[in-house]
Amino acid sequence: MPEGPSIVILKELLQPFKGKKILSVEGNAKIDLDKLQGLKVVDVKSWGKHLLICFNGSYIRIHLLMFGTYRINEEKEGVLPRLAFTFKNGTVNFYTCSVKYLEEEVDTAYDWDADIMSESWDALKAEKKIKSLKTEKVCDLLLDQEIFSGVGNIIKNEVLFRTQIHPESLANKLPSKKLKELIKETRNYSFDFYHWKKTFELKKHWLIYNKKICPKCKQAVKKEHLGKGKRLTCFCENCQKLYE
Repeated sequence: MPEGPSIVILKELLQPFKGKKILSVEGNAKIDLDKLQGLKVVDVKSWGKHLLICFNGSYIRIHLLMFGTYRINEEKEGVLPRLAFTFKNGTVNFYTCSVKYLEEEVDTAYDWDADIMSESWDALKAEKKIKSLKTEKVCDLLLDQEIFSGVGNIIKNEVLFRTQIHPESLANKLPSKKLKELIKETRNYSFDFYHWKKTFELKKHWLIYNKKICPKCKQAVKKEHLGKGKRLTCFCENCQKLYE
């Protein structure tokens, strides 16, 4: 599943279509495609894992789910797109994704303070939300899109290793200093992810995710499906402290 930084990169790639009119639209998305015909794209935004193609008073929300892909100025041979736009200056095709058409103003639909990549990101607000949850495990907190919109499983694993926090630590047991460190490094790592992804070297920088040996102590990395969503979690029991 693409994480927030990858969606920011996609948003940037789509900027040439800002201000352009949709000349034709097709696909098997379960929305009224006729409503999109002739609309002008007034902006392209992202919120966490959501790509937002904005019009006056409405917008398209695209979530790439686990296996979604896209093509700009090209197509996937033999595959019908979920949604495809033709503009005067090119084409955009989305595959295997969730598509929603929402007739409302996008700026009032989202809590931009929760987007880990946004200029509006509010660390204090995130801290207050975490403190209100108390007994939640940190492996679940980091994937809570209402707190850390855009954080996915890779960021979760790497941030917990970077901050030396065991994934099953409880939120209300983290010292205040450690909680602030967790929040700060979640944003820091998200921007590291963004830069590494743009230079095609993200995997080269993984320290714990899908690794067999801890780079710090050289002990075996433990891999378990933890938390409410039973997501793959890679961690070092020796280096990452359990707060319980």
